[in-house]
Amino acid sequence: MSRSESTVINRRIIAEETTATVEMFRVLPETPTDSFEVEMLLDLAFAPGRTALSSYQLRDGVAGIAELSIIVRDEYDSVVGAIRYWPVRVGAAGDSALLLGPIAIHPTRQGEGLGALLMMESLERARGLGWRRALLIGDEPYYRRFGFTREMALALDFPKPVNLERLLAKELVEGSMQAVSGMVSRWIPDDAQKSR
Repeated sequence: MSRSESTVINRRIIAEETTATVEMFRVLPETPTDSFEVEMLLDLAFAPGRTALSSYQLRDGVAGIAELSIIVRDEYDSVVGAIRYWPVRVGAAGDSALLLGPIAIHPTRQGEGLGALLMMESLERARGLGWRRALLIGDEPYYRRFGFTREMALALDFPKPVNLERLLAKELVEGSMQAVSGMVSRWIPDDAQKSR
């Protein structure tokens, strides 16, 4: 089975998982007025020391990608899911990439396909915006179904502390991880106009 056939099959399976979910929830762009609710969700979903993680060092002082910051509101108008992305650079060449995360689903809504919904929607938007590759720190068994693998990230390094076995990458454009190597580093705001 080719990579493209596998992607189509994975998308179909994920779409089937999320079909019923879509009707119960609203997928919306995150706005500044949603920030408090999103931060509360992140506090609930992650340990209190989440901002000490190395991925937060890469986000410090860098604006997230607003077009890829998405929330899910339930029938009570509560934020029950959120995903965000930040731009980063890789290696001496300064190749651009997206750093996915955090992604969080309210504990009472886990298992309903909202995470898959946010992943599919945001990755499709990222591709449409011209981004070529995405990285994340996470569990490969979960993220593999969205195309993220450890193998794609073997040539990458990440600021410490980090378990490099959890550093995963995905090509949004086929071949875009070839020859990309080195340390993942913070995006310099002046770089915002460089190619993706």
